[in-house]
Amino acid sequence: MTRHGIAPKLRSRRRYNSYSGEHSPAPANLVNRRFHAKAPNRLWAADITEFRIGEGKIYLSPVIDCYDGMPVAWSIGTSPTAELADTMLEQACATLKDGEHPVIHSDRGCHYRWPGWIRICERHGLTRSMSAKGCSPDNAAAEGFFGRLKQEFYYNQNHQDDSIDEFIDALEAYLVWYRDERIKTEYGMSIRRHRQALGLMA
Repeated sequence: MTRHGIAPKLRSRRRYNSYSGEHSPAPANLVNRRFHAKAPNRLWAADITEFRIGEGKIYLSPVIDCYDGMPVAWSIGTSPTAELADTMLEQACATLKDGEHPVIHSDRGCHYRWPGWIRICERHGLTRSMSAKGCSPDNAAAEGFFGRLKQEFYYNQNHQDDSIDEFIDALEAYLVWYRDERIKTEYGMSIRRHRQALGLMA
């Protein structure tokens, strides 16, 4: 779903924040913390998180399906650029079937306010929704995903001596495992296998 060239922590006291002012009018918060969907590709959540290792910083930009928490697509890179977010969104939209037009919810980061992101949303019929400024619970679906990822992959493992390429490869492998193999207690199987059992994906 991603390659290293596309725009791609030990723990940091200062959390990454993509907010850089009001670049364009913010859409309404249509989700209002109701991160539930009755079917796939109805409600997506997007965000960017930062990791720090000895060689530098790495950024992950995923889109999470609120139906079951599946990471639909992601991009990984060394700069939190608009290209990082846009690439991920294009990849996610490529998975949509005819008639599927999700609400895409995000925080107020600049990546989600710039023309490229807005054009992708318009082209694919996505409805934009945004959190209130500086209110992380308003994007709890993405924040919860990051919490599990960092607990399982980052905080409990020593990546400090990894090269950037090694870390990206390890993160990529974790995300594939999370989607395809990690057991979700609610289902007793992985997210992918649950969707396959319901006939929702091949």
